[in-house]
Amino acid sequence: MTRPSPDPAAICFGLSTELDRSSCAAYLRLLGREPLASTLAERMDSAEIEQLVDFCTALLRRHLSKQEYHRLFLQEEHAHPEPTDNHD
Repeated sequence: MTRPSPDPAAICFGLSTELDRSSCAAYLRLLGREPLASTLAERMDSAEIEQLVDFCTALLRRHLSKQEYHRLFLQEEHAHPEPTDNHD
């Protein structure tokens, strides 16, 4: 089931934590839409891309378990097994 497009007029920050969180989710959904994502990516320089990826990766690591990362971000059923070290 797809979520309806967020209403930009409903995005508001600073009034309550609950509203900040719902506005943040709507803002992130707007950022991920085509053609905005492609247009913005095409206009960013290498340093900006690196900063964005580093920041987002840090947030994902801080707030998602490995299983959540694979399910929610990568949209995979299961996390890949960790490689075993067979150097005994």
